[in-house]
Amino acid sequence: MTKRTRRTHSAGFNAKVALAAIKGEKTLAELAKLFDVHPAQITAWKAQLQEGAAGVFGSGPAATEAVPTVDLKLLHAKIGELTLEKDFLSGALSKAGLLSAKR
Repeated sequence: MTKRTRRTHSAGFNAKVALAAIKGEKTLAELAKLFDVHPAQITAWKAQLQEGAAGVFGSGPAATEAVPTVDLKLLHAKIGELTLEKDFLSGALSKAGLLSAKR
C-alpha cells in the first residue's frame, strides 16, 4: 500500500465539512467518505467551528483580539527619530558629494 502524502485543506473546505457535520443529515462515516477525510478530523473541525462561532457576532474574545492597541506616542517618537536620522545622513552625504542636488 502506498503512503499518502499530507494534505492541507483550505479554510473554506474545513468550514463546509464542519457545517455538514453540524447539520447532522449524514453520519460521520458518510461525510468522511464523501469528503475523503478522516472522521476524527471532521470532529475536530466541527469543535473548532462551534468554539469560534461566538466570534462571528463580535461578542467573544476573538473580537477583542482583532483590534490591536496602538501607542501613538511611541509611533510619533519613532517618526521623529527616523526624520532626524534621514536629515543627518542626507546632510553628511551632500557634504561628501555623494548625494545629488536633484533630490
